[in-house]
Amino acid sequence: MDHQWTAHFIAGEWEHEGDERPPIPVENPATEQVIASVPAGGAAHVHRAVVAARGAFSSWSARTTEERAQVLDGLADLLEDRRELIARTVTEELGAPIKLARQLHATLPVHDVRETARALRSMEFETELGNSRVYAVPVGVVGAITPWNYPVHQVVSKIVPAIAAGCTVVLKPSEVAPLSALLLARIMQEAGLPDGVLNVVNGAGPEVGQAIVEHPGIDAVSFTGSEATGRAVAQQAALTLKRVTLELGGKSANVILDDADLATAVKVGVANCFLNSGQSCNALTRMLVPRELLSSAAEIATAAAARYAPGDPADERTRIGPLASARQRDSVIRAIETGLADGAKLIAGGPERPAGDALTSGYYVRPTIFTDVDPDSFLAQEEIFGPVLAIIGYGDEEEAVAIANNSRFGLGGAVWSADAERARTVARRIHTGQVDINGGAFNPAAPFGGVKNSGYGRELGPAGIEEFLHRQSLQF
Repeated sequence: MDHQWTAHFIAGEWEHEGDERPPIPVENPATEQVIASVPAGGAAHVHRAVVAARGAFSSWSARTTEERAQVLDGLADLLEDRRELIARTVTEELGAPIKLARQLHATLPVHDVRETARALRSMEFETELGNSRVYAVPVGVVGAITPWNYPVHQVVSKIVPAIAAGCTVVLKPSEVAPLSALLLARIMQEAGLPDGVLNVVNGAGPEVGQAIVEHPGIDAVSFTGSEATGRAVAQQAALTLKRVTLELGGKSANVILDDADLATAVKVGVANCFLNSGQSCNALTRMLVPRELLSSAAEIATAAAARYAPGDPADERTRIGPLASARQRDSVIRAIETGLADGAKLIAGGPERPAGDALTSGYYVRPTIFTDVDPDSFLAQEEIFGPVLAIIGYGDEEEAVAIANNSRFGLGGAVWSADAERARTVARRIHTGQVDINGGAFNPAAPFGGVKNSGYGRELGPAGIEEFLHRQSLQF
């Protein structure tokens, strides 16, 4: 694959020079081979990017909402045209199975952009309130720091609403999977985005990420990542009183009520937990089942897990690939070993390397399911970020809600019931940002974000654009 764009992107120019640090290697997690490298940026690169973004802000923010929406329309069309290239890039750098990469990683961003353009056209940016005229005004320059698990969607869900609002952006993509973000920058340039509106600086968090958060020329920061790093971002941003949006971890509960279609609920729950090799912040990693149905649920889940044999992500038949890095694989294996030590009942998978002659290299783990999990245990409380499912029994609906809320996180969740109104009533009692009812599909027009230690602020749709606006009122 051609990686000629593996560079910083500042003021419309591709810069291949880093600072004094060596280039950052990018691995294919299925082969453990280095496939590219990106220059390691630092504070000087961030500063140049901020200067470029501030220079572009006046003209970009002065464009009409329709003009900005038309640029997004063009971007969506190009993303749709480039889906195969995007999918193959994500497969190569992340290890996502190619079929999943096409269906999710390369397609969801197209919907994200189209929904943002639609939201932009429908929003009111000027209103009258008594003797005041109130304007929605872009906040300025946005610093976006994105993770590796959805390396296109997570970038799009931050920078596209910011650009729609009239802001300009300095982006730091994850150094684990930066190639698709750089491909996205090239596509956005082709879509006619003016120079300086989007700038990309590669590098590690302690150098580039921290420089973005601390820079006085950046007005708002949007961060997705770990709980600990999110806390540090908020603390650092407070020193310059930046607006901050945080999308952090999750430990989402899949509440299966006693009248639900158990087979469907369990199978869909397993699929959700194992999606993207379990590397999703809103994965349904806690499955709550009535105690009298635990054995049946375990049997269904075990059979479902057997369909997720790890394999070569370039193979069209593969449903689950490797984890993104050796560090992530080792972390997940330690979590599985902790679950065993705590006495949880293992019914699928385990800490051993997956079998198969084709899996002699790569950061693979076995899709793993535990049942009879203590709601207060490590498996039920900590975000593992891998294909590990904890099945937890409950007595009645009240206990199910209590267990679902027994988490410091609150990002996603699900409720299953034959009675849709009952499911909605239970869902409203769960303290989390988003809940799927009976397998409801992800909606890129709806606000996405968390409560409690899952962060604050929202992405996608009108709410995502609102994160990058403030209100100016003129009194007459």
